Amino acid sequence: MPTPEFVLDLREKVGHDLLWMSGVTAIVLDRAHENLLVVRRTDNGVWTPVTGIIDPGEQPAAAAVREVAEEADVTARPVRLLEVRTLPVMTYPNGDRAQYLDLCFLLEHVEGDPFPADGENTEARWAPVDELPDMPGRFREQLDLALSGRAEAAFRA
Repeated sequence: MPTPEFVLDLREKVGHDLLWMSGVTAIVLDRAHENLLVVRRTDNGVWTPVTGIIDPGEQPAAAAVREVAEEADVTARPVRLLEVRTLPVMTYPNGDRAQYLDLCFLLEHVEGDPFPADGENTEARWAPVDELPDMPGRFREQLDLALSGRAEAAFRA
């Protein structure tokens, strides 16, 4: 799904000014925790786990589940919160500026074969956790948290 309607409505009021947004990263592992669901973004060609914006009033774990279904046509169940972090300010090609509070969740695959379902990605597939495609470092850090077995979420000071 492209930019959510509520963000477009906000942009009509604030223009390109910085928006503080809540987002999710979904670290989706198969049941054996040997493969990570990855997608190749349409906008920049970068491989990432599924990410997305939390809708107003939506529970964050439900947003992660929804984004995985929308972007990769996969059903997954949330297991635990892995990490909370603030991402750097982003400036989009049209001049819009946003900064995200990222809530990263571990999800386990329930059913479905990955497919780039909504146009946000050109590819969706399982990648062995020890043979990942090149992706930004924060996603590898989040995968390490998922595989660590650590029960509590990580927070940055």
